[in-house]
Amino acid sequence: GADLGAGPARGSLDLVVVNSMLQYLPRAELVRWLAIWQERLRPGGRLVLGDVIPAQVATEGQLDLVLEPINGRDMPGFFLNDFGLAAAEVAAAARPNVKLQFDIYHRQIIHGDVTKALEAMLPITGHIQIASVPSRNEPDGEELSYPFLFGKLDQLGYDGYVGCEYRPRGK
Repeated sequence: GADLGAGPARGSLDLVVVNSMLQYLPRAELVRWLAIWQERLRPGGRLVLGDVIPAQVATEGQLDLVLEPINGRDMPGFFLNDFGLAAAEVAAAARPNVKLQFDIYHRQIIHGDVTKALEAMLPITGHIQIASVPSRNEPDGEELSYPFLFGKLDQLGYDGYVGCEYRPRGK
């Protein structure tokens, strides 16, 4: 199996986000990696999983499960392609560690109305991601004003991280 080797020191990270990987690991390997990632967190740090995993693997405490709606243009047929449905699933889970991953890029493509959705869904949001719309390149222009949206996140009291998931223009 893989090893972090000379990676981040134990207890040095505030946040570890694992996305689109866990579905490929056998259960024993998944459990081993969760232990490795948790060792890298500082006290009070967070491990966020952006994949669907068996509920028995989840724990209260440092492990949050986030549901991410994906637009049908980038991933045709993806089953969770509606923010309202994702919010309903978070509510139905009725667990404090099950949250929404609010990807602003996907929200704009699926529904638009990003600002009002942030206002309504921030209480159930565990992580936010960004990219330019429609290109999914660096978040520095096009349809959305990220300086405005960052100001709105500050105004709403969001104190989490904002991840960048985009396709670099030069590649």
